[in-house]
Amino acid sequence: LLCFCETQRVHFQIYIAHLPKITVVNQSVCICETGCVYALCQLSLLLSLQINPSDATLAEQVPEILIPWGSIASKGDGTLRRVKRDWVIPPINVPENSRGQFPEDLVRIRSDRDKNRMLRYSVTGPGADQPPTGIFIINSISGQLSVTKPLDREHISNFHLRAHAVDMNGNQVENPIDVIINVIDQNDNRPEFLHNVFNGSVPEGSKPGTFVMTVTAVDKDDPKTANGMVRYKILSQSPMSPSSSMFTINNRTGDIITMAAGLDREKVPQYTLILQATDMEGNPMYGLSNTATAVIRITDVNDNPPEFTADRFFGEVHENRVNVIVANLTVTDKDQPHTQAWSTIYRIISGDPTGRFAISTDPASNEGWLTIVKPVDFEQSRSFTLNVQAENEAPLAPGIQLSRQSTTVVSVHVLDVNESPEFSPNPKSIKLEEGLPAGTHLTTFTAQDPDRFMRQTIRYSKVSDPANWLKIDSVKGEISTTAVLDRESPFLRNDYYNATFIAFDDANPPASGTGTLQIFLMDINDNAPHVFPPEVEMCETPDPNAINITASDSDLRPNAGPFAFELANRPQDVRHNWTLSRLSGEHVQLRLKIGALASGIYQVPIMITDSGHLPMSKKSFLKVKVCPCDHHGDCVDMERIMAMGLGTGAIIGILLCIILLLVLVLLSVMWMKRRDKERQAKQLLIDPEDDVRDNILKYDEEGGGEEDQDYDLSQLQQPDALEAECIKVGIRRLDERPLHHDHQYPLRSAAPHPGDIGDFIHEGMQAADNDPTAPPYDSLLVFDYEGSGSSAGSLSSLHSSSCGDQDYDYLGDWGPRFRKLADLYGGGHD
Repeated sequence: LLCFCETQRVHFQIYIAHLPKITVVNQSVCICETGCVYALCQLSLLLSLQINPSDATLAEQVPEILIPWGSIASKGDGTLRRVKRDWVIPPINVPENSRGQFPEDLVRIRSDRDKNRMLRYSVTGPGADQPPTGIFIINSISGQLSVTKPLDREHISNFHLRAHAVDMNGNQVENPIDVIINVIDQNDNRPEFLHNVFNGSVPEGSKPGTFVMTVTAVDKDDPKTANGMVRYKILSQSPMSPSSSMFTINNRTGDIITMAAGLDREKVPQYTLILQATDMEGNPMYGLSNTATAVIRITDVNDNPPEFTADRFFGEVHENRVNVIVANLTVTDKDQPHTQAWSTIYRIISGDPTGRFAISTDPASNEGWLTIVKPVDFEQSRSFTLNVQAENEAPLAPGIQLSRQSTTVVSVHVLDVNESPEFSPNPKSIKLEEGLPAGTHLTTFTAQDPDRFMRQTIRYSKVSDPANWLKIDSVKGEISTTAVLDRESPFLRNDYYNATFIAFDDANPPASGTGTLQIFLMDINDNAPHVFPPEVEMCETPDPNAINITASDSDLRPNAGPFAFELANRPQDVRHNWTLSRLSGEHVQLRLKIGALASGIYQVPIMITDSGHLPMSKKSFLKVKVCPCDHHGDCVDMERIMAMGLGTGAIIGILLCIILLLVLVLLSVMWMKRRDKERQAKQLLIDPEDDVRDNILKYDEEGGGEEDQDYDLSQLQQPDALEAECIKVGIRRLDERPLHHDHQYPLRSAAPHPGDIGDFIHEGMQAADNDPTAPPYDSLLVFDYEGSGSSAGSLSSLHSSSCGDQDYDYLGDWGPRFRKLADLYGGGHD
């Protein structure tokens, strides 16, 4: 083994005396700083392992722990030579959570090319110059690689760095090599259960070994080491009934299974298990633990049959009643409520062969409602005894049988009620010939009382008799006629006459029943035929002038057609003007016998005889309207219009309505004109509501004073500014009647003294009293002097500055509230 000591630059050759065949133990060079320590270690390792030097796997079994920069190869003569190869650094293992002093040295990286020149070393990759940066640093001169902080394997389990060697000019002198740093795991994480509470279920009565549920805990430590190997165990069970070890858990998988028999939901519906998960393969001394809760619900199976609460139940029902509850059947079931193992189905197994009873289940209480679905008759059956069995919707669990309490007996007592009398048969049909005279006995229509055990008297009365043809004896029920029965009456339907009668007993309250009598009336020849149609039209010209007619008979065959038609002998012109031609047994043709006939309406008497036994004949009048016709054979005169529905009376009625309507319109117009005249006549008078004198007008408006109003204030002048010849106290209105010349009122001075006010008022009152043109309500004229400082002047007189040419039409421009003043004072003195 050749060892190169870098510090002494000396080559040592170490030969192994007892292994003479070995020329080179390991083709590698050990670089040491202080001597051939590593080489000696390699040699000691070979000796301790007792490895055969000739074994081909020697290089694989002896770890290479040196940092090589070059290699030594063997020549053909057994001497060594140095060869160049890439540098390789084995993985570096660093424990996590180290508490050493940082930075902590890991390894020194050197190149054998730094003998003659200075080199700089660097590392790159995540943890160095990439996030998370600054974890690993390297001395650029010595190549010492260090870690700066504790590592966390659960965060990053390994780092992949690359080492670089460059000269001082930055030129690469070695190819970059990979530096793998593995973070060695430590047991620093407890196992964590996925849930704090695990929920599971297992059917009651399950056998041992039945799977229940699986719980899982996760350890963030390395699962390949004992630090991350979790083991499970059950710490406690609650309740501990019927055994304290009802369940067990697989310590590796976390599967919980049943361990003992005896799970009974009715006794213990739920178990609670406290579980523990421990790492370090469950070692309680070194491992870390955590706990969780498992709640196991025992699900119900139908292992309890329903049982009746009594051996016999009782009920009662009135006869003829249906859809009423007769009795309530109650059961108990220990299974879970509102499940199929608890819900009960009731079956009547005997005692009801005709299906008169049914049992439904109340879903809330699980009670059975015995209901009568077909009416029962007290006179036939006074009581019923039913055998009822109770079962669950779900079948019973294997090995469970119905108990004796799953069947019971129900006794139903039938109560008698007063039943209505019943007509039999109902309806009753009889067949009679029509035309029977009044008082004829037809039949006896009686009713029977179903209450055989009650002695009651039945009475009869009539309910419906549309034609009022019948009467019934109130005691015997005998029906007779009160009028002649007529088959042709409109009250018959398909030759049947229906009448309804009532029978009632003497109970309190009485019961009653109705019956219908159907009378089929057979036809007799009691109706004579008559001509049909009763009115026809015919042209006054000979061609075409033939009309086909027939006869109508209310009777049926053979009392109707065929008919015999014959013109009457009177009046004599009938046979002279008309002739009948037989077409069939039902139809004949009426023709004009003469060449032409004047327009008009003709009554043609025709004798018609039916074919009944004892035939009946009748003279019928055919109304023939003869009129001029167009080339189509249609009437063109007024007579056709009248024939279509407008007679003389109708036309007169229409004319009267038109005249009445015109009179109403004329009266309305006259009333409106009179109203307009009255309105015009009243316009000269003032409506008291419109009179602005002595009235308070509320305008509901507030402004900013006189300066805010767009009024012509020049019209409100001070009295002293008026012309002397034009001074007047007031202006005569339109509604005043001028009788005399304008009266002169006393004048006030521009600035009166307080002592002159009283005299001025008395003088004004006397002047007003002596003025014949002043209305009575203007007898008191009160004025107040506002002084000369107002911009509007004095309001004591609303007089014009000019004597007669003042125009008050501008008042109409001040709005609707001044329009009345404009109407009163507009127009001057007119």
